[in-house]
Amino acid sequence: MADLHGDGDNKLVVGDLGTGAGNTKLKVYRGIGLLSENTLLDLPTGLVSFLMDQHEPRTPAIAVASGPFIYIYKNLRPYFKFTLPFLEVNTLEQDVWSQARQVSKAPITVICLAVHVAKADIPLSVRSLRFLMLEPQEMETYVNLHKQQPIRRQTVITCIGTLKKNMVDEDAVSCLVVGTESQDVYILDPEAFTILSKMSLPSVPTLMDVTGQFDVEFRIIIACRNGNIYILRRDSPKPKYCIELCSHPVGLVRMGKNVVVGCAQETLQGYTQKGKKLWTAYLPAPVTTMAVLDLPTRGFQAVLVALANCEVHVYRDKNLVSTIKTPDVVSSICFGRYGREDGTLIMTTKGGGGLIVKILKRTAVFDERDSAPGPPLAQSIRLNVPKKTKLYVDQTMRERENAVAMHRAFQMDLSRLRLAAARTYVKALESSLTPVSASLAEPLKMNAVVQGLGPSFKLTLNIQNTAVCRPVMNLAVSFLYDDRLYRMRTAFFKIPLLVPGLNYPIDTFVECLSEKGISDIIKVFVLREGKSVPLLTAHINMPASEGLALN
Repeated sequence: MADLHGDGDNKLVVGDLGTGAGNTKLKVYRGIGLLSENTLLDLPTGLVSFLMDQHEPRTPAIAVASGPFIYIYKNLRPYFKFTLPFLEVNTLEQDVWSQARQVSKAPITVICLAVHVAKADIPLSVRSLRFLMLEPQEMETYVNLHKQQPIRRQTVITCIGTLKKNMVDEDAVSCLVVGTESQDVYILDPEAFTILSKMSLPSVPTLMDVTGQFDVEFRIIIACRNGNIYILRRDSPKPKYCIELCSHPVGLVRMGKNVVVGCAQETLQGYTQKGKKLWTAYLPAPVTTMAVLDLPTRGFQAVLVALANCEVHVYRDKNLVSTIKTPDVVSSICFGRYGREDGTLIMTTKGGGGLIVKILKRTAVFDERDSAPGPPLAQSIRLNVPKKTKLYVDQTMRERENAVAMHRAFQMDLSRLRLAAARTYVKALESSLTPVSASLAEPLKMNAVVQGLGPSFKLTLNIQNTAVCRPVMNLAVSFLYDDRLYRMRTAFFKIPLLVPGLNYPIDTFVECLSEKGISDIIKVFVLREGKSVPLLTAHINMPASEGLALN
């Protein structure tokens, strides 16, 4: 998407592949209507818009990569054609074709043998490769037809991008960055179209993302056919960093200082620019294409991932923010300013070559939470673990040296603790010191409530029979207290028959005799006629008498 006429109205520029064998065109759309089209001589492999100079009006040029050529269009008209430099030709291959020119009828077997030997060294030219594909009866005619022409070896363009020359402004002059089949990367001058820099890669580049300025500092992130990602920097003819992937990359975008890669194994992975893996998100279908969703006015940046199941997922880091359904599989995707709308999403479909245009609502709100099922977002937040101190290291060494003795001591202390707890529990059951009865014949439960500020208190006992269908009778309640501190109107009384499931409140009054503001414990016993051991025991911590303290 580019402002081709400098009027603030961005157009959509599309390289149409046609039927594959021909009818390839460069089309320009305005809205959903076709504005213009130009015929291309070969299949386009990449298309970018860039500013060549500082002349007014500031209208960008269109660069179309096709084969070994870059066609430059300005004002939608052919402006310049750049050809990649020729490569070194195998000397043995060149000698064989030179001998073929000197004789009237070149021995086909000798040429064929020599060309096969030459395959082990420098790659062959297109002429020799086509010669090896012919049938034996067609070789002589082919040699006689091409032997007088000089032999050349030329590469083709696999990917193309742009790099700012010396300024970061949106309307700054940009250089062209080209990746070739010969495993080379060229940076071209935007005015003279000369090669400013050449860098080499271990494999053929397929995807490219460029950031920075050529005169200051830049980074070129390139995904190659060997399944690795290489990062090129200024003044470095070879890659500075390498990211080894578990599967081949099918999409590559940059978000801030991180690199997001879509892999063939239906995963989306995030890396730093030095190759450290940050996260992995698993996708429901294979990735077809990727792009960046950038809204600088809102400070929001995400990754658009088109999938083979007719969906487009929006990811912010590893969190799925939104999902867009499409009528067909998306083959290419782009987000930016189209027309006069800043947030426009443009997609082309694979089946019928459809064009889908969606405009982002100005009131749209993106939820930061992950909408995909799985663990909560807090689980992926790194803990702020403090640094290891000398004391921590010394303690760790001591634990390693005395691990067996420490484990035995721990097990011994744990066994003693369990034994003490069991003994205390059995003692409490045998002496009925618990507020819940341990007897199956009289299953009772009791709690006590103290009300009042003093010197008079109201003591309420709530007794309940927890049996299923059997009542309990012949019970009595007795109180044990210090008669120097307290006086009770009724210290012993009988309990009526207890029906299962009902709560029986029993009230009595306690009067505090001390004027010093001290308190003590009153013990409550639930007794059964004919038994010396109480069924239930409760200890009530009486509050201090505030009335006496105030007096």
